[in-house]
Amino acid sequence: MDGRIIVITSGKGGVGKTTATASIGAALALQRKRVAVIDMDIGLRNLDVVMGLENRIIFNVVDAVKGKCKLKQAAIKDRRIDDLFLIPASQSDNKNVLSPKDMVQFGEKLRREFDFVLMDCPAGIERGFENSVAAADEAVVVCTPEVSSVRDADRVIGLLYARSITPKLVVNRIIPEMVEKGDMLSHVDMVDVLSIELVGLVPMDDHVLISTNTGIPLVLQKKSKAGEAFQRIAMRINGATDLPIEVPQSQDRFWKKIGSKLGLGK
Repeated sequence: MDGRIIVITSGKGGVGKTTATASIGAALALQRKRVAVIDMDIGLRNLDVVMGLENRIIFNVVDAVKGKCKLKQAAIKDRRIDDLFLIPASQSDNKNVLSPKDMVQFGEKLRREFDFVLMDCPAGIERGFENSVAAADEAVVVCTPEVSSVRDADRVIGLLYARSITPKLVVNRIIPEMVEKGDMLSHVDMVDVLSIELVGLVPMDDHVLISTNTGIPLVLQKKSKAGEAFQRIAMRINGATDLPIEVPQSQDRFWKKIGSKLGLGK
């Protein structure tokens, strides 16, 4: 097995990287891929809570990298989805406990065990970022339709290219009504500014909060528009490059389209 290591990053905090990591990882596992999601936010951790696995942690990524435990001991199997595993961050160490060299060596072990490894990168572009991208083959940049988020994403994209990593873009927390009124950046504007391949558009969705509070994967919530979007993103990452990207639309725009199809409103 020669697995793919993908870093999920943004530069700016609070844009939904952890939710994206958990959701894409769960969706890939549902596609019968063996997946590990790794929380790289050393000193703080949230991925375990989002996945509802916070009470099952014994070892963490620092233990696994430093040889204090075996990789299989640190990898916590998800309760609901086969072939999905979490390697949590350490809360008692700081980011300097690991080095990029450590992560490159650890990455070789991960590739032999998993089809996909998703690194949940901490905010910022310092040691946590360096450790997260060290072993990565690919990157997904999560960005919200805000000028500050786009600016930070642009900075991170430059750093990824400097490391010969080609990033892809996920636009998160889209509110179609605001986009249509011109009060929120459109994905077209964002792709034009950032000049990278778009892999998915995720609408604002109350189910994200429900998922975070309950530990139920977003992709298992049938009425979740965000969950559906992350499933499609995972399919593209897994090779379905011809799958069209669905653009979130407001209900008003949806019904106007239906009316035009039926010859109404003319």
